[in-house]
This record gives sequence, C-alpha cells and structure tokens, in this order.
Amino acid sequence: MRQVCFGIDIGGTAVKAGLFDAEGKLLDKWSFPTKRTEEGKDIVADAAEFINGKIAELKLQKENIIGIGVGIPGPVKDNGDVLELANLGHGYFNIAEEMKSRTGLNVKAGNDANVAALGELWQGGGKGYRNMVFVTLGTGVGGGIILNGSILAGSNGAGGEIGHILVNEEEMVTCGCGKRGCLEQYASATGIVRLAKNTLEESEEPSKLREADEISAKTVFDCAKEGDALAMAVVDKACHYLGIVFSHIAQVIDPEAFVIGGGVSKAGEILTENIKKHYNKYVMTTLKNKEFKLATLGNDAGIYGSAKMILSTIGR
Repeated sequence: MRQVCFGIDIGGTAVKAGLFDAEGKLLDKWSFPTKRTEEGKDIVADAAEFINGKIAELKLQKENIIGIGVGIPGPVKDNGDVLELANLGHGYFNIAEEMKSRTGLNVKAGNDANVAALGELWQGGGKGYRNMVFVTLGTGVGGGIILNGSILAGSNGAGGEIGHILVNEEEMVTCGCGKRGCLEQYASATGIVRLAKNTLEESEEPSKLREADEISAKTVFDCAKEGDALAMAVVDKACHYLGIVFSHIAQVIDPEAFVIGGGVSKAGEILTENIKKHYNKYVMTTLKNKEFKLATLGNDAGIYGSAKMILSTIGR
C-alpha cells in the first residue's frame, strides 16, 4: 500500500485536516469546529481523536503513515514547543510530543502562517521558486518566509510576523499586538475599512463608498476598479505601506517572489500592480521588478504546508 500522511491546520474557529500521498496529492480533506473549552487545552486531544478516527474509518495501516504535520496559530520552536496560543487562551506546551503520544505517529509542527507559506511554495502560487515571501491579507496581516525551500522560523518560531512591522510613527490607535502604526492597521481587511472611513470623514468629495450599506475591503476595491477617486486613494495608501514593507524585506532576504493570499487578495491585479508600483519606488535598483503573485490554494494552504513539513522529515 502507498504511503500517506496527514496535514492539519488548527485555526481559531475550525480545524482543517487533509490526507496526502507521498507525492503531495490531496486524497481527502475534512473540517470540524475548534474546541475552545478549558482555555484551549482540548485542541490537541480533539485533533488527535479525529485523526485516530479517520485511521480506523479508512482502515489505514500505521506503518504506511509517514506522520502528521500540524500548523498552529502561535510561535512554534523546531522541537514542537508552543510558547503561547494567545487567541486560543493556551499557554506553553509541546504539541509534537502531545500529538505523538495520542496517535503513535511522528509529528512535525510549525506556525500556521509559515506552514501556509510552505504550502503555497510547494503546490500553489509560489510553485517553482526556492525563495519566497508569503503574505496573507485577511482580518490581520500574516506572513511566512521561505529560504532555499525551507521555512525561516527564527529562534522562537515567530519569524515572518510581517503584519507588525512599523510603518507609521504618527499613528495614535493601538494595534492588536500592543504597538501603534503596524502594517496590519492599514493593509488588512479591517485596516482598509478603517482607512476608507477615515478618508470619507476627511473629504467632502463624492464617492460611491458613501452609498454603500456597509463598507468592506471588497467594496473599496470594487469601487476603485470602477474609477472612484476616493476608493482609488484608499487602495493606493494601503499598497503604499505594503510596498514599503516589501522593499525592506527584499533588502534583507532578496526573495524571488512575493505571493499574496488572504481574502483581500481576491481583488486581483489591482492589488498586485499597485503594490509593485510602490515597491519599485522604494527598493534599491538591483532588487526592482520582483514577481508579485496571487496565492492559489486558498484555505487549503495550511494543510498542504503541514503535509510538506512531515514529508520533508523522510530520510532524516
């Protein structure tokens, strides 16, 4: 029987799991609600129970299972130590050891954004590259850095926190991270909405945004695509900050490409072209004209990356 592995992506609202073969083909996938009881202490037990159930249901032989890769929303050290899951209420624990003790399988864990970056590199928008920066523009701004095909996790597993790079020292509103003036406050979906509302308050110029029942990032981009001046200004400002951050990152790691995912990325070319315009304005000449690509795996990036993580341990 062919060898298989599991990729798991543990999120704040749902746990996604996928069964893959050794070549990276997704054989099946599932999702179930994240159990947030007991300050998140049941999360790993719940995920392990689900995997054990699938092994029994699918009549899989454990000797044919390479292992389990797990992405989790927090800093994860190489040995599986999770320092904190702030959004889930869970403190320090070792996810690799706990999952292995409950399933009897080898486990490799990583930060969810870093793992998603690996997934996009492997089978998504970053396929064909070895050095890539992955940025997710959703409710917040997350990121992952891949160098020579491997995740750059950092000493505490907190590498790639792109969303909390300072871009505006004059900002008076506090970011969710506790600082002020972070990229996330301007380029996330919520940040773009905030920019739009502030722009409307500061201007009397007519705009289709004023007619919207509810302003969302999608509304802003849709209006910008129709030529609405205020919406275009909001998009330009968000992309201005993204361009600055990407130029700084490029001057440190020199990636081949930036791959952009998350809900905001659905705006498409208007987003990537505007980022590229500002990026080229701020970056040194040698690093101009990098590739700016859209992610293609969507919500499956995490399970793909988790699977790739465990597959990469073969032969070690």
